[in-house]
Amino acid sequence: MKSLWNDQEAAKYPSELGMRVYTSRLLGADPELVLHGGGNTSVKAREKDFYGEETDILYVKGSGWDLGTIEEAGFAPVRMSALLKMAEMTELSDTDMVAQQRAAMLNPSAPTPSIEAILHAVIPAKYVDHTHANAVIALTNNPNGEAIIQEVYGGRVIVVPYVMPGFILALEVNKRLKEKGDLSGIDGIILMNHGIFTFHDDARRSYELMIELVSLAENYITERAPEVKPPASKEIAEDLKTLAKVRKLVSEKRGGAVYALWNHDQNAIEYSLLDGLGSVANQGPLTPDHVIRTKRVPLIVSAEPEADVAGFEEDYRKYFEANTDGSQTMLDTAPRWAVWPGYGSISFGSTLPEAQIIADITSETMKTIQQVEGALGGWRALPAKDIFEIEYWELEQAKLKKAGVAKPVHQGKVAIVTGSAAGIGFACAEQLALQGAKVIGLDLNPEIEEAMAGIGGVGMVVNLTDEEKVVAAINDTVRRFGGLDILVSNAGIFTAGAHLEDLEQSNWDKSMAVNLTSHQVLLKHTIPYLKLGIDPAIVLVGSRNVNAPGAGAASYSCAKAGLTQLCRVAALELAPQGVRCNIIHPDAVFDTKLWTPEALARSAERYGMTVEEYKARNLLKTEIKSRDVGLMVAAMASPLFGKTTGAQIPVDGGNDRVI
Repeated sequence: MKSLWNDQEAAKYPSELGMRVYTSRLLGADPELVLHGGGNTSVKAREKDFYGEETDILYVKGSGWDLGTIEEAGFAPVRMSALLKMAEMTELSDTDMVAQQRAAMLNPSAPTPSIEAILHAVIPAKYVDHTHANAVIALTNNPNGEAIIQEVYGGRVIVVPYVMPGFILALEVNKRLKEKGDLSGIDGIILMNHGIFTFHDDARRSYELMIELVSLAENYITERAPEVKPPASKEIAEDLKTLAKVRKLVSEKRGGAVYALWNHDQNAIEYSLLDGLGSVANQGPLTPDHVIRTKRVPLIVSAEPEADVAGFEEDYRKYFEANTDGSQTMLDTAPRWAVWPGYGSISFGSTLPEAQIIADITSETMKTIQQVEGALGGWRALPAKDIFEIEYWELEQAKLKKAGVAKPVHQGKVAIVTGSAAGIGFACAEQLALQGAKVIGLDLNPEIEEAMAGIGGVGMVVNLTDEEKVVAAINDTVRRFGGLDILVSNAGIFTAGAHLEDLEQSNWDKSMAVNLTSHQVLLKHTIPYLKLGIDPAIVLVGSRNVNAPGAGAASYSCAKAGLTQLCRVAALELAPQGVRCNIIHPDAVFDTKLWTPEALARSAERYGMTVEEYKARNLLKTEIKSRDVGLMVAAMASPLFGKTTGAQIPVDGGNDRVI
């Protein structure tokens, strides 16, 4: 591990708190040290309070801040006197500790101080750094952990057996510091199964002590690691239907759709093929605080995922019942990640950021466990009871009881929307995205990539009449996010008008290829995944012309009529699998690129109307916009239409020919 210290960069942070920000970011830049909010840092300072009185303050990382991006505002200023008084108490609940720390803050609008604030206060050094360094945890999560730590560090560190983080840990560290007395020659504190502290009155020295001590652990592991031959290159095994099935089963246990991020890198594949995988993976997480994200153990996927998920639920209930004191509320029984032998791992999250955080944590977990198994002869996590205490910590339970904010209706869902670079298609994609879905837009227009990026989606340039490209796009969607729940088949063209006797065959053939056959091909290849989707729904975009055709529009009207019939057949075929299929018939949607101001003016003039009158030439005298269609499509894909299939829904302001 290398120091990232840079004198020129450091000079940009002249104050004590500024220097604290700088070295915290250096720590946070390395995933081998901290991940996603892990670790904490502090600096002790003497400043004037609101009344102008000199006060000793601990600036400690605030809850919710990440070391990699922390700013001065991310540190909570707490009076040292209050923290040191709490350190001398014999009993203090974590809830009271948090309350008293907030009461002792100089700035009440600052974030809640880290639960390790008292521990930082009792360490007699200006700068204190705490990480969950993988290499150090690898040494401690071993049957011979304490002996190995002694071999690596000798008398340079104080070793603290695992105790519950928070107040109890602060008391234990305080006690051992007092017993040690003289801390000269002490460069750090190793918390067994938890992490490492380094400290010094100089910010750079404290940071570089962390790098130095972690590097010693890394070197110890490397020296003992068996020689590994590079694997022969081969194609990754792929089973997308099983991936989608596992996602569906986990979503059902979670009580809502989740994303399933499949990790098939070398690290994940090798971990999934470990000898004795069950005994290794089922011991527990790398460090106990990970349990809040990952649960204690992963799901292990076999050829029978239904039985696997049911077994995970049963085991989780047993784990809860064996460790609860009766005061806790059991969390959901769904796994947060899975090991898939031969295929790698899967991380589940109701949002993509949640799933990605779990993926990052479990990737480091798999790597570290393999290091321990290979170099140190065995992995041993904390007992289940200790992990349970963190998972069901009173502070976490308090968060659970305060929960209740309604989730977006499509949160966790995956949607494909075709023809979504602009117009009605983009409006549909945008509304689904606003309501929580991850949208994959398919369009022949290269602008699709930028359009979808603007709504947090993924754009793919695809010719929907090219079956091979369509299949590749569908597979890529499932490969990225784990499944498919919503299909909005919107792509279409309006072919040039001509009476039947003058209609060119190419006009008819092109309309049928784009406006009908491409939808049939899309259905053919998405249906296997939609059957494994969460509240799966198909919405086809038809036209008012189906029920009120016009002369000279045979190729367009007949294709849309065929699409409507296709919807009805799909509704009949897919209802037994719980997949709904409905069609929407918009009309006179003028806020698209197809309708230029000049074209609108010409059409209005033809009807003897102003442009505004022409836009609202329906029974309700209202203008129909792309957003109106998008809102309806998002609703039709939601539980609001959960009892409806095979329906034709007009969005046309009322048309006397249709009615």
